[in-house]
Amino acid sequence: MIYFDNSATTQAAPAVLETYTTVSQKIWGNPSSLHNFGETAFHLLEQSRQQIAGLLGVQAHEIFFTSGGTEGDNWVLKGTAIEKRAFGKHLITTAVEHPAIHNSMEQLKELGYEVTYLPVDQEGRINVADLKAAIRPDTILVSTMAVNNEIGTIQPLLEVAELLKQYPKIHFHIDAVQGIGKGIQNMIMNDRVDFVTFSGHKFHATRGVGFIYARNGRKLAPLMNGGGQESNWRSGTENLPAIAGMAKALRLLLTDEDGKVARERAIKQRIYEHIKSFPKVTIFSQPTTGFAPHILCFTINGVRGETIVHAFEDQGIYISTTSACSSKKHLASSTLMAMHVQENIATSAVRVSLDENNTLAEADQFIKVFDQLYQKFSKINADA
Repeated sequence: MIYFDNSATTQAAPAVLETYTTVSQKIWGNPSSLHNFGETAFHLLEQSRQQIAGLLGVQAHEIFFTSGGTEGDNWVLKGTAIEKRAFGKHLITTAVEHPAIHNSMEQLKELGYEVTYLPVDQEGRINVADLKAAIRPDTILVSTMAVNNEIGTIQPLLEVAELLKQYPKIHFHIDAVQGIGKGIQNMIMNDRVDFVTFSGHKFHATRGVGFIYARNGRKLAPLMNGGGQESNWRSGTENLPAIAGMAKALRLLLTDEDGKVARERAIKQRIYEHIKSFPKVTIFSQPTTGFAPHILCFTINGVRGETIVHAFEDQGIYISTTSACSSKKHLASSTLMAMHVQENIATSAVRVSLDENNTLAEADQFIKVFDQLYQKFSKINADA
């Protein structure tokens, strides 16, 4: 089996599963309990928080644990809307965001907030001039993803940050779910960013756990009220085995990050250089530094994306249509549609997404299968 669908989810690392199992078996106390067993759990929770903060170069009290990227995105958007509603009801995001952002924005519109969706160019990237033009006196939040989950575009995060230094009261949020461990941490954890969302299962932790970074001094209204966990910001008994495992996963991810990024980029480059010469192939992810090293989106024109996915699956290679969250709905890529790609091409898009465990040998096998499938699809189209 060749697994090229790591943007959907990654395999939990053996060391992470070992930590998860050990904590589940030996430290099952509630971190909020007063007895020694609870104190042991609490200390492990705080050690995990400290380790994550140290890896990102921030303070431990700026890390808050969640159930994953969707909760984190919902919390930052809606928590800002509630917390800052007295100062304005205008929010800005991009036209190519993950549904966790887009659908949250749409819900806020129903509650009386105004949302501006910034357009993107032919590479799926916003223009900072458009952002500047969109800012109003009542703007309370700017939210953008770091890396597009469908085609891998890296947004101009540092340029956005530089602009927003002129507007210190506006919350600046980055969805970094696809960006962690991809060689752009300096862009994500810049000195103007206020909130960043992360999801554990995208970097070899278990599912159902994530965290946000919230810059000291910035406030969010809680969405989860209850027992006052996470400094009264996010109530609910913490998922300690998953949190401890996630801290280990992040440490492993960022160890030799440059080497891992280089390997991913080499695999992407090999596949890209091969398929770009085929006349019926359209590629949306470039091998340049303006794109993440692990995502390659392309089409075989005239063949629906789900057909391509299943054809590769029959050969033991797992890829996806452009977003796991939308793949079973047979929808055209929202990113490609925002880029004004023709719908008949957008519905053919598929995504290869890599991680540090993939190899050039797997890329060569992918290329071999691609050639066979391309010839098969060409014959079918010619006979139609």
